[in-house]
Amino acid sequence: MNHSPQGDEAGLRPLDGLLVADFSRVLAGPLATMTLADLGATVVKVEHPGRGDDTRAWGPPWTATSSSYFESVNRSKYSVALNLADPDQVRLAHELAHRADVVVENFRTGTMERYGLGYADVVQQNPGVVYCSITGFGSGAGAQIPGYDFVVQAVGGLMSITGDPEGEAQKAGVALVDVLTGKDATIGILAALAARRRDGRGRHVEVNLLSSLLGSLVNQISGYLATGESPTRMGNRHPSIAPYEVLRCGEDGRLAVACGNDGQFRRLAAELGLPSLADDERFSTNAARVANRDALVTALEAAMATADAETWEKRLLAAGVSAGRVADVRTAVERADELGLDPTVDVGDGHPRQIAHPIRYSTADPQSEPPVAVRSETTPRPTHPHSMSPPPELDEHGDTIRRWLAADRPEPLPHPSDPARP
Repeated sequence: MNHSPQGDEAGLRPLDGLLVADFSRVLAGPLATMTLADLGATVVKVEHPGRGDDTRAWGPPWTATSSSYFESVNRSKYSVALNLADPDQVRLAHELAHRADVVVENFRTGTMERYGLGYADVVQQNPGVVYCSITGFGSGAGAQIPGYDFVVQAVGGLMSITGDPEGEAQKAGVALVDVLTGKDATIGILAALAARRRDGRGRHVEVNLLSSLLGSLVNQISGYLATGESPTRMGNRHPSIAPYEVLRCGEDGRLAVACGNDGQFRRLAAELGLPSLADDERFSTNAARVANRDALVTALEAAMATADAETWEKRLLAAGVSAGRVADVRTAVERADELGLDPTVDVGDGHPRQIAHPIRYSTADPQSEPPVAVRSETTPRPTHPHSMSPPPELDEHGDTIRRWLAADRPEPLPHPSDPARP
């Protein structure tokens, strides 16, 4: 294993010193391992010689060296190409797994075992390993079912509640199930690492796309479990809150408006010049507004026809009502930048900018009275040097990693963004 720093060593990111063997590909697994890399872990991505991760070929859009899809979840990693069917090369994979703090894989159940890389194999040589397996439908009856995000959105119920009620079921605009599963995998890995610090033992972490999706249906699935009735598509409306939808305004504008309680609705009604709506028995409570949604929307849209979406957005926000115009991705990134959220990062080497890691860290200055939160130098944000490196080309670090794996008692492998890396 890499040396795992103890305590608050100055300048370290939260996971500095942690070694991750990444046998995953496509999205869920690579997202989990990139998150660990953003937090400071050293990630070695094992790819198939010749073709690499499937997503290298998923385009357009393309960058100068790969697809933007691949690059979105593979920064700050070493890449080594190993043919696991070759006895000499699989021995290097074994050595990597035996040295790693964390192993992540998303092969079909039984594949890693065939190469002597399953959890039962690795834990014999590496009892402290945190081994994360990501599947489509679990390791039981669904073990051999191939799991792609789009299909899981369909069979997992998400498409049935997405889209216009009069139209077809729709998928989400991004591979949301993969993203959710990748985040669940990260949570499971971090929890297992915390447990290891307590008892010294590793863990086998298992996540699957279907369970992650069902867990994300939250209120929709709890409604089914409570009533036995499946929810249906409602377009942009919320099944349990009103108003909580996109409203027409001006000549052809659209504004998302959300009122989560009666006080917010009262402020909305007042700003629209309709204060009596808040006392109308049809709209005075959330339950009443949900029951009389059509009449409510008619009244709201009639009032909002007097101005455009931008004007109403400013007025409602000033009144303390949550509202926002429907934006494209470019506008969303620009808005985040205007708000000082530092949404993108330059990973260097001429690569396109990437979305930044969303988590910030701060600590209290104990010398101040009272203690004041200050920006931590351990934050994985891109505002300080050497925190991230560009996504690797296939086998870009192959010679380095193969030499490191062949060495007896080598020095710890540094983070790819470290200027002192081999």
